[in-house]
Order: sequence, then C-alpha cells, then structure tokens
Amino acid sequence: MKMIAALGGQIGGLDIFVFLAFVASVIGLGLWKSRKTHEGEKSSEDYFLAGRGLSWWLVGFSLIAANISTEQFVGMSGKAADWLGMAIASYEWMAAITLVVVAFIFLPTFLRCGIYTIPEFLEHRYNKFARTVMAAATLIILVGVPTASVIFSGAKVICVNFQGVMFMGLDMGSITVGCWIIGLLAAIYVFIGGLGACAWADLIQGSALILGGVIIAVLAFNALDKADPNELLKTSKNDTLTVQQLEESGPIDKFVKLNDAPVPEGKLHMVREIDDPEIPWTALVLGLWIPNFFYWGLNQYIMQRTLGSKSLAQGQKGIVFAAGMKLIIPFIVVIPGILAFNLYNSDLNDQATIKNDKVLVHFTAQESMVFNFNNEFVETAPEKANELFAYNAGILNVELPVVEKVEDVKVNALALSKANSELVKQAEEANIDVSDRLIGYDYDSAFPTLLKNLLPVGNGLKGFVLAAIFGAVVSSLASMLNSASTIFSMDIYTKINKKATNKELITVGRICVLVFVLIAIFIAPNLGKPQFGGIFTFIQEFQGFISPGILTIFLFGLLWARTPRFVGTVGLFLQPCLYGLFKFGTSIPIIKNIGIIQTIAAKSFLDRMAYCMIILVVVLAVLTLLFPMKDKVTMPHNVDMDMTSSKGAKIWGIVVCALTLVLYAIFW
Repeated sequence: MKMIAALGGQIGGLDIFVFLAFVASVIGLGLWKSRKTHEGEKSSEDYFLAGRGLSWWLVGFSLIAANISTEQFVGMSGKAADWLGMAIASYEWMAAITLVVVAFIFLPTFLRCGIYTIPEFLEHRYNKFARTVMAAATLIILVGVPTASVIFSGAKVICVNFQGVMFMGLDMGSITVGCWIIGLLAAIYVFIGGLGACAWADLIQGSALILGGVIIAVLAFNALDKADPNELLKTSKNDTLTVQQLEESGPIDKFVKLNDAPVPEGKLHMVREIDDPEIPWTALVLGLWIPNFFYWGLNQYIMQRTLGSKSLAQGQKGIVFAAGMKLIIPFIVVIPGILAFNLYNSDLNDQATIKNDKVLVHFTAQESMVFNFNNEFVETAPEKANELFAYNAGILNVELPVVEKVEDVKVNALALSKANSELVKQAEEANIDVSDRLIGYDYDSAFPTLLKNLLPVGNGLKGFVLAAIFGAVVSSLASMLNSASTIFSMDIYTKINKKATNKELITVGRICVLVFVLIAIFIAPNLGKPQFGGIFTFIQEFQGFISPGILTIFLFGLLWARTPRFVGTVGLFLQPCLYGLFKFGTSIPIIKNIGIIQTIAAKSFLDRMAYCMIILVVVLAVLTLLFPMKDKVTMPHNVDMDMTSSKGAKIWGIVVCALTLVLYAIFW
C-alpha cells in the first residue's frame, strides 16, 4: 500500500498488480523452462545455446523480442516525431528482406559449422587472430553502445511516467535510478537461466509487446480524432491545410493531411533528400543495407537465437516468421511517434525545458561558455535565443553578427541558429567551453509521453502496456548480456584456459553478466546529452566503426573460396581506420582540407558506411586476386544438425519480400 500511496495519480493499484504479476510470471516461466532437463551437469551448450533445441516459433518471437525494445519505442519513435517520419521505417522494412537472405545464405553455413559465436567462424575461415579481434571489438561495442542504450531508453520510459514519484526513498523520475533498476533486474534474469530463459520469456513478451503497441496506436488515433483542429494545425507543415478540412476528416485521413507535406517537411515519405543528415535516398542503395545485414546476420545477440535452433528448417521458419512481424512494427512504433508530435508537442517542449534548465544554470552563473542551440529552440524560446546569441558574441569578443530580428519565428529561426553555429565553431577552435545543445523538443520522450497521456489509470491497461514495454527492455538487455558473456567465455576465455570445463565456462559467463551490466549502467545515464543526437542515431553511428568491415570479410569468406586467410585481419583493422578518418578527418589539421575527406565527412553516417565498404571490397578483392588460396578451407561439420532446408519458409520468404515492396510503393 505504501507503493500505491507514493505513486499517487500516476498509476493505480490494479495497474501495479498487473505490472508486477506479468513481469514475475514471464521471468518465472523463462527460468522454469530453462531448468536442467537431464541428469548431470548443465553443459555450456545448454546455458549459451539452450541446448540447440529451439523450435521455429520460439526462434521467431525471440528474434522480435530481442530486437524490439525501447531502442525502437524511444529512439525510433523519437526520430519519427522529428523530421524523419516514415523514413525511419526503412530500418524495419528493409530488415524483412535482410532476414530472408540471412535464413538461406548465412544460417546454413553457420549451423553446418556448429559454432557457438559469430567470431568463431572467423577462426575456421581466416585465423585465430581475426576471431580474437572481432570478439574484442564486438564486446566493446555491445556493452558500451546497445546495452547501455537499451538501459538508458528503458529508464527514459520510467522517468517520463514517474516524474516526482518517490518510492522507498528513491526518485523514480531519475534517469540514474531507472538505469539501475532495469540493469540489475535483467542481469539477475540472464544470470540464472542463460539463453533458454531468454527464449521462453521472449515468447510471451514478444506477443505482449506487439499487442501493447497496437493498443497505443489505436488510442493515439482516437485522441487525434477528438483533438482540437486549431491546435493540430500548428504542428503541420502542409501550408494548404485548413481547420475546416481537419474538422471534416476521420482520424486516418486527418493524420495523412497533417503530415503529408512535400519532402523534406512531410513525414509520410520513405525517401528523403540527398542532403538529409541521417537517411538520404542514397542510403537506400547501399548504406542502410550494411547495418541491416550486420545486425541480423552477424550480430551475436541476434544470431545466438538461430544458432540454438533444432534444425536448419526450424531456424529458417523462425527467421521468416520474424521477417513477417517486422512489417508490422512501423505501424506500432513509427506512426505513433508522428502522432505524439501532432498531439503532444507542448509536452515534448516541456521535457526539453527540463533538459535545457540543466544547461542554462551555467548562463545564470555567467560562466565563460558559449551556448549551443538548434533552430527549434529559437522557435520555442526566441527571446532567450537572442539573449544567448548576444552573450556568445560577448564571450568571443566579436561584433554581434547581423541577423534579422526574430519576429517571424518560423522564417528566421534557421538563420539565427546557423549564425550561432558559426560562433560555436569559433569557440571550439579557440578551445572555449561549449554547452550541450539547447533544444526545442525532446523527441526521445515521444512514446513515453503517449503512454503517460493515453493510458487510463486504475483499470490495469496501463500496467499491462508498461509491463510489455518493460519486458521488452529486460528481454533485449538480457539477450545482449547473455551474448556478451558467451563471446567472452567461448572466444576469449577458452584461449586463456584451453582445459576449461563446462561448469567453469558457465561460471565465467555469469561473472561476465554482472561485470558487463555494471559497466553499461555507469555509461547509460550520460546518453541523454543532446550531442549524441538521439539514442537511435547514437547506436547506429557507432556500429559504423565495425559493421562494414565485419560484413565485408564475412561475404568474402562465404562467397569467395580463394580469399586468403590474412584478408580477415586486414578488413577488421582497415574499417575503423577508414570510418574514423571520414568522421573525424576534418578536425585533423594535416588532412582537414583534403576535398574527398570534406565531402564524405559531410555525408550521413550511412553514406560514410557505404564509402567504407566500397573501399574495403576493392582492397580485399585486389588482395584476393594477388594472393589467392591454392586450396579451399576445410570447415568443421556438425553431424548432429539436420541440414534439410524448408521449402515452406522459401515460399513465405518470397511473400514477405513482395509485401515489403508494396509498402515502399505506398509510402514512397
């Protein structure tokens, strides 16, 4: 009762009961189903790969539950609320095609080899050094980026829904408190049960997640139908739209009219302009395929589910089933994100104000610092923006740049923010402190704001949806921790101790779970800073340091038998050097004026990935032609695995690819 009293009007007693009962039952089911089913010591295969006994439906739901988390519900919906709109859905719909390819190109080779981890394949195909390098790089990225990001974005949901709420002396609106709660619960979950616990819990959580998303989408459209047309019109970039047109429209038609302006303002287009900083149309040609194939085909925490399949046919069916579900995700994540801005842009501004106040205390104290802000901050706080602009000029001791007075905010906001960006650039060159960027809207709060405003308190529905979202966080986080511990145990520890027993490997894996979650928890609270550009972009950007290189060497290893062994090492080392050069090259004096460096550095991170991969393909192809292997590599063969392919999965895979093309045609 103390908890209920503390939460006040935020959440009701029945909601709390539903939330706790759902979470406890799902985790309990996972742990119960993952218990030892045979006499004797539990093997490392049981713990890390669920005994290679996962059926297609477990594989499919587990893939979705491991993938869809607050990374999507917070990060992707946030990008949709911002200018990207439906373009961000390419990550989901292109993934459907990617999954079909993985099922019939990547999976047969991996299952035939009987590998535990993706880096293990590199030892068989290339050399031990390539395996170790990939394992170490994967661990660093996995723990420091997606694991920390999922913890942060999950805490974001808690904070938005529980601001000002105290429970047992803890501020439930604190990002830091939320990170610790989520991280420790997930660690306990995977510590005990391993992959088996993840897979069985994912079966329930994957279903609840999709159902919860559908509920939010339906409630959002219902709210749109009842919203004041005058307020809605303020959020539209469609200059020809009138209040009368909105009054005469149903909810779906109203949504289309509000957001169907021409590119780049319109949010219902899959294709963006070539200078779009995140998903230009050129990324659809190559750049976006790179993180997709890396994530779905070579990412340990995703592929670990398929490596635990009973047979090739079961794995292929599960992957194609997951591909079909990926087509649904934008309708329950991306579209609600757009609706969040249409309905509650003032709430997103309030969340931004909370962030901005932490920066503006430095202005109040008159510290020697130049203040950075974007054009939306100018639109929402024009007087403060002008005041900061003048202050920045004074700090730099330069004449105040001439900018037309901000009276027509929409017309002049961009001009003022660009002029201030020049002052920020001067400050950075002079080594003067620059603040975190002040923003007009906190887009990462889009989906949490929908939860707060749309879900009624006290009837259990809010408890169910929050449990589904929380379950998604725990599921993804547990998957990442399990995979990170698998990589360390099987790819690194076995090299240190070649006589390690099953019991010892499981113990090492469990210790890794605790260590890795603590590292991620300490990193996570810092990811809310504006310089990260949103949680979804942060994750994708840093994957760029490894994903093109890993994808390229795997493609050469899978498709070109004569590729020499040393090529694996070359690709792994060349990729981060190339990506770092293109990302940071303009800040290095000796090379910053080189034309090609400036051109590529100005591109989106997806285009940078594409340039890197093109260069890698050329380099590795030349090396293969110059130093071809005389004999094919002999790969290991898992004789216990049924390698019969699924004809039904092939048919449904073709159907999924066709439906993806139809969706692109509709939203092009």
